[in-house]
Amino acid sequence: MSLTTEVRAVRLGDPLTEPLVRELTHEYLTRYGPGAHDEMARYPAEEFAPPGGLLLLLLEGGAPVAGGAYRRHADPGTAEVKRMWTHSAHRRRGLARRVLAELEQAAAADGYRRIFLTTGPLQPEARGLYLATGYTPLFDPAAVPVEPHPLPFEKHLTAARHPGPEEKRHP
Repeated sequence: MSLTTEVRAVRLGDPLTEPLVRELTHEYLTRYGPGAHDEMARYPAEEFAPPGGLLLLLLEGGAPVAGGAYRRHADPGTAEVKRMWTHSAHRRRGLARRVLAELEQAAAADGYRRIFLTTGPLQPEARGLYLATGYTPLFDPAAVPVEPHPLPFEKHLTAARHPGPEEKRHP
């Protein structure tokens, strides 16, 4: 039996976001140490809520399997992707790629023309995802990454068609 995947906009703090927050915090702690708690607390929840931000989850059978968010970056035309996550039991299925595509489409529909994001040097799978999905590295990809310096990427978005009322994603 195959489960259908639902894309749902939620607010940080919604009980459905608990696995995302718990697993991301654990992942960051494992890879980068105690500073992970600071990273997870760096942005208030409202930065990932409309009108400037969005937090999306992919649900299968009502359970979260992947997610990600964006917030308004320093300039009004740029969204910054944060909190990309795939549940440890659901990796290697293309779910992160799907989340990223959903975030890009929503950001373009919200008027953003550029996406900026960073990943850590100890996250080669994230680096590979961003390179494979058309993001331009804003660093020398041939250089050996230096911890703890983040690896920045950008992608310019094409104008999106605006979703109809039945397609809008609002928590």
